[in-house]
Amino acid sequence: MTVYPNLLAPLDLGFTTLKNRVLMGSMHTGLEETRDWNRVAEFYAERARGEVGLMVTGGIGPNLEGSVLPGASMMTTAEDVANHSIVTQRVHDAGGKIAMQILHAGRYAYGPKCVAPSAIKSPISPFPPTELDEEGIEKQISDIVNAARLAQEAGYDGVEIMGSEGYFLNQFLVTHTNKREDRWGGSYENRMRLPIEVVRRTREAVGTDFIIIYRLSMIDLVPNGSTHDEVVQLAQEVEKAGATIINTGIGWHEARIPTIATSVPRAAFAWVTKKLMGKVSIPVITSNRINTPEVGEEVLATGCADMVSLARPMLADAHFVAKAMAGEGARIAPCIACNQACLDHTFGGKLTSCLVNPMACHETELVLEEAAQKKSVAIVGAGPAGLSTALAAAVRGHQVTLYDKSDEIGGQLNMAKQVPGKEEFWGLVDWYRTMVRDAEISLELGRAVTAEDLTGFDEVVIATGVSPRDPEIPGQDRDNVLSYIDVLRHKKPVGKSVAVIGAGGIGFDVSEYLLHEGVSPAEDLPTWMREWGVADPEEHRSGLAPEGPRPEAPAREVTLLQRKKQAHGKGLGKTTGWIHRATLKMKEVNFVGGVNYERIDDEGLHLSFGEARENPTVIKAETIVLCAGQVSDRSLADDLAAKGISCHVIGGADVAAELDAKRAINQGTRLAAQF
Repeated sequence: MTVYPNLLAPLDLGFTTLKNRVLMGSMHTGLEETRDWNRVAEFYAERARGEVGLMVTGGIGPNLEGSVLPGASMMTTAEDVANHSIVTQRVHDAGGKIAMQILHAGRYAYGPKCVAPSAIKSPISPFPPTELDEEGIEKQISDIVNAARLAQEAGYDGVEIMGSEGYFLNQFLVTHTNKREDRWGGSYENRMRLPIEVVRRTREAVGTDFIIIYRLSMIDLVPNGSTHDEVVQLAQEVEKAGATIINTGIGWHEARIPTIATSVPRAAFAWVTKKLMGKVSIPVITSNRINTPEVGEEVLATGCADMVSLARPMLADAHFVAKAMAGEGARIAPCIACNQACLDHTFGGKLTSCLVNPMACHETELVLEEAAQKKSVAIVGAGPAGLSTALAAAVRGHQVTLYDKSDEIGGQLNMAKQVPGKEEFWGLVDWYRTMVRDAEISLELGRAVTAEDLTGFDEVVIATGVSPRDPEIPGQDRDNVLSYIDVLRHKKPVGKSVAVIGAGGIGFDVSEYLLHEGVSPAEDLPTWMREWGVADPEEHRSGLAPEGPRPEAPAREVTLLQRKKQAHGKGLGKTTGWIHRATLKMKEVNFVGGVNYERIDDEGLHLSFGEARENPTVIKAETIVLCAGQVSDRSLADDLAAKGISCHVIGGADVAAELDAKRAINQGTRLAAQF
């Protein structure tokens, strides 16, 4: 008997059966925009080989004005059908099923031709939309239906009609964005007319034996969003109109509440989907922060949904479901919800990948094939760079010895996992430990390696990481001055008032660590909901608590300082930086920039401002924590060079840029692919 009886149970849709209850949710990868359809096909086919029950593509535009940005992939022509047929054929050959998401962005479309129910500009786009007239609305309906018909012609098993996250159909539903007074606005019956009409006419166009998923916003998290009763009413009408499945959408893109970041508790919104269960007779899917088979099984076993949607976890491990089927859950590469290589790349105009799995979206060009010549490989440093190199080299059949002076693997991941909201890093380190063991890599921990120890190996990799940069502040040797390593790794005591020097990623992490005591909000859903002002949508419209965010009182008084005269956290992730900044503001952190660090003495930390070193100020902090950047630890590499031993230098030892695990893991994997 399977350990995941609900997750791995088939789902009978009447005209077809899904092999299990796992949906690979839609993601904007940028692959379709490369126009390399073999590459697109291989990405989806690899997930089909991994036994996922049903996949949904990234959003495909039904027309130019509805596309997310200029040049985005659309389904409008016979050429589009031919290109997408390459994808569906490859997926079907791999035993999978795939639906195409039809995404009309409405006012979120990043272009001057965007359209919407009313001419109200989105706060996340510079382009004001054109208000549609009756003829324009008819064109949008016809174009969406046409995209569905062409998707069917291209061999897709179904379509997902995007009606959530604040996109076009969602914009018609709420008075927040729909100020119309005609038959498409005003009463809720009028405002929901468009999505119902789209589903009804799509069903007429594609016939009965074709999956139609409707992505419904279960909780908008924006002012004047839908009520719970309206959500239920729409779901019931969408079912009547011909939908096969209802999928859950959570929050609009402009909502100031995080919904998928790593600081959001696992399955944080499954309870919202559960409110719809029993109100419709078609299957309901829940989503957001479901990243292990155990979480998925629990969600289904407790009646929150009929199926679970996992998007980013399918980037981290294409064989997520296959490993669950084999009882190898510990071998599933975990999605840590960091967004660094997926959503941050998407919003930065780059191709999506995954911090944990750099082969994601690179299946055709980053391939770990068995090496023709087996080598002995020595790797010094068991942080992200060294670990990724070791595992990739082992996959290729090389004999790998991995050294680290610490008594545990993980390197600086072991500090990151101490930060509230970054608990997922515990699972990443555990996964590396499992994979190193299973790959039979020779692991030498607690070993300070010298150049003499590395003679005789075919390949030597130096991944010795970074050391804290010395800010050279007079008085920094005092007992009340600590480094970030003292705080996060050695857990040295810290006073109730703290000055944190350096406002990069480490400075923010240390600040968040010092502000919290007790259970992390990421581990306690009620606390997290209070912190961000999330309420039961049955009690409060749109799921917004009327009193707003109510964070726990800060455990310490923190002042976060930086030399640069700019906004704090400017270099943080595109899609997560705002969360970190908001968290610190809620905890009443004092942000101070443009400073010079003059000295530390009995009075406290002495500062001045600007090139003229004006306005002397003293921060009377009990503890001062140094987070002033890092420098590469290249001493071993230099010793090897002096002895004429060639080596590869990667990760922080190569470039000391914050704690960049994404670059380190990618660099290590790609290096091993060349051995």
